Amino acid sequence: MRKAIFPGSFDPLTLGHLDIIKRSIPLFDDIIIAIGVNADKKYMFSLEDRKRFIEETFKDEPSISVITYEGLTIDLCKKLKADFILRGLRNPADFEFEKAIAHTNRRLSKIETVFLLTAASTSFISSSIVRDVIRNNGDYTVLVPHAVRVK
Repeated sequence: MRKAIFPGSFDPLTLGHLDIIKRSIPLFDDIIIAIGVNADKKYMFSLEDRKRFIEETFKDEPSISVITYEGLTIDLCKKLKADFILRGLRNPADFEFEKAIAHTNRRLSKIETVFLLTAASTSFISSSIVRDVIRNNGDYTVLVPHAVRVK
């Protein structure tokens, strides 16, 4: 059983996340989208909304589940018996940042990080850009899955 954890804050889920998750489905038997909780971070969307956005988006995909967690991702992987961490890369800056985390995780555990490059059509999308568009009353709907809507 190939089980992967896709960790992130998903504040909110974007079309870039959607692309990575959909393309990873054939690679893994089980994909756990793990929403990290950081008490020091201010989120635009509540944890419940972020979880609901993801669950609704993938409601018809049996290999995908959604959880929330605190602490180290490698500890979560050990607890859930996942051998892989899934990460998406948009650009060279993402790679440098993610590479350092992957090396650290590999040093602390046997867990491998698998990187997928985002599609060219979504590589410019980040959650922070989406939040900025929302704050400024722009049309964010072209950047996120249908389930992500501001009330």
